[in-house]
Amino acid sequence: MAELRLEIEDGIALVTMDNPPVNAASQDWDFQGVFDSFYYNTDVRVAVLTGEGTRSFCAGADVKRRAADVSEAQESGGAGGNTAYISGQRRGRENFNCILESAVPVIGAINGYCLGAGMALAGSCDYLIASETASFGLPEINVGLLGGARHMMRAFPHHIVRRAHYSGERISAQDAYHFGAVWKLAPPEQLMEVVMEEARLIASKMPIGIRLAKENLSMIETMDVRNGYRWEQTRTRILQETEDALEAKRAFAEKRQPIYHGR
Repeated sequence: MAELRLEIEDGIALVTMDNPPVNAASQDWDFQGVFDSFYYNTDVRVAVLTGEGTRSFCAGADVKRRAADVSEAQESGGAGGNTAYISGQRRGRENFNCILESAVPVIGAINGYCLGAGMALAGSCDYLIASETASFGLPEINVGLLGGARHMMRAFPHHIVRRAHYSGERISAQDAYHFGAVWKLAPPEQLMEVVMEEARLIASKMPIGIRLAKENLSMIETMDVRNGYRWEQTRTRILQETEDALEAKRAFAEKRQPIYHGR
């Protein structure tokens, strides 16, 4: 049975996709419920998204189920006659959006195959750390589908995405690192150790500052330079008026570690 597990410890939310054998994307995964909850749970400072095991992060859509939905839609007089098909598309979009719009940074821990919908999930994360045996791609062209390219472009250069989209071929973890899509590589058995060390670093930062930084980066991504920087100035003003910002300045001057209270 497909499961989306959430474990929270020391400010780190670990979200694990589990749908044997290759973690195919499941409609049972409640991404919105999980990631939207971080808005109110201020104990969460950073999230990690990964797949169960070492074989696959997420191998993409369940092609057999997708084919069944399309067949049903055609029998109902086209896609417009099957609300399940349309609802599934909307749910897919919102699964990606809730990661993009998460209240806290999301680190993608890519433990294996990262394909199709899995690539879109990874592309929705803030940045990626991958196993040396991971692979990335958009194999949709091989099964009569499209999609995921726009999210992939958040991590990979555009021309690399185009080639991946046209060819359906996978990109190795080493090439992904070379292209700058992955921040760090780790041996498969050490991936989560490396990822959690990174998550602890982010969780140690000013809680309000991290949330404002996430909001800031999400907003300015589609803005021009002028309006983007104006927006950043509004977030800076909000942050500098907090008690934690004052504590950060004092700690810096006194050469000690700051003690944050989330105020």
